[in-house]
Amino acid sequence: MRIALLAPLPPEQTGIADYAAVLKASLESAGVDVLTPLAGCGNDPLRAMARVAEFDWTGVDVVHAELGGGRLAEFQALRALRKRFPHLPLSATVHDPERLVWRRASLPWPLSLVRSWPSPWPQAATVLADPLCLYEERHLASNLNALVTLTKTGRNCLVRRMRLPASKVHVIAHGNQAVQLSPLPPLEPLRLLYFGFIYRGKGIEDLLDALALVVRRKPQLLPRVSLTLAGGSAPDMAFEPGGSYLDQLRRRIVEQGLESLIEWRLDLPAEDIAAQIQAHHVMVLPYRESRKLRLLGEQRGTSGALSWAAACGRGVVTSDARAFAEEVATGNGAIYPQGDVSALANELERLLEAPERCLQWAERAEQIGRERLWPLTAQRFKALFSSLCEGRDHAK
Repeated sequence: MRIALLAPLPPEQTGIADYAAVLKASLESAGVDVLTPLAGCGNDPLRAMARVAEFDWTGVDVVHAELGGGRLAEFQALRALRKRFPHLPLSATVHDPERLVWRRASLPWPLSLVRSWPSPWPQAATVLADPLCLYEERHLASNLNALVTLTKTGRNCLVRRMRLPASKVHVIAHGNQAVQLSPLPPLEPLRLLYFGFIYRGKGIEDLLDALALVVRRKPQLLPRVSLTLAGGSAPDMAFEPGGSYLDQLRRRIVEQGLESLIEWRLDLPAEDIAAQIQAHHVMVLPYRESRKLRLLGEQRGTSGALSWAAACGRGVVTSDARAFAEEVATGNGAIYPQGDVSALANELERLLEAPERCLQWAERAEQIGRERLWPLTAQRFKALFSSLCEGRDHAK
């Protein structure tokens, strides 16, 4: 079977690129020939469509795309492919349901006139153009042979917003790396870990404020806790209008008196990820949903960091953003309302007073990790692709 995978790939610094790279390797290990027609295009819709026109699609059985993260290249490539090859099976994993891309590559006239205007005019124009974007998303979704989400929550949202038959959307959970498990460290001090790309929107400020609140309320807990901030610094996202986000976090740590509790592990090498996670007791993911995106819909994706936690046999404390409540609903962690610093502080305090909960969470996380190993995930995708090939013509 020959699959064309339309996706970002490393060295692009995105969670979807990391996901696509492991999916590609896992499919190849399962005997699937995987082509990457858009390699090197970046998130450039025009280059992507040019590559679609240039590429030899002869013998390609299925085209599968990774959609999400604000990327438009793969979306436009799928549209071009469906127009050119009406019978070629097309599928996509939708990482940010309930929408496919959330925004158009360009604003229609006359809204395009405000692109260079100061905020909030461009944002207002995006909202006004959203009905057109939604129409285009629904049109493509209806013309795909199958869509995949990583959770049931995401599936239900996608089906409803894209007006799809439920049978067209499949749930294939995020694959987990095969990691040699190691026992939890001694329960004191309690070692907390934030892991993921470090940029605005991840709620890291909430985590720092919650930890400071715990220490202020119960100073005796100070020597019994530590927090590591680890992951990609993603300079293209960390440096935004308003200055360096990393510097803002460092100032906040000083202002909150947390210097002695915080360790940084920026741009963690891939080979060190598992060991870093397993050196801790619990991963904390304090994500917040974007207020801007809330005007356009609900974002109900999940997180590669959650996958790593399960693979490494570690529980999580996470906000109820995205589809996290579903991912931490079977005894592998705790949920709190996003943006509620007091609720997060309460959760951390309970954990510090009863750290044996980490043992229960870790046990369940190990089970999830085994159930979602990447070779099993690849077989699920392979079965889906095989079903799409039945009775279909190849590209001509």
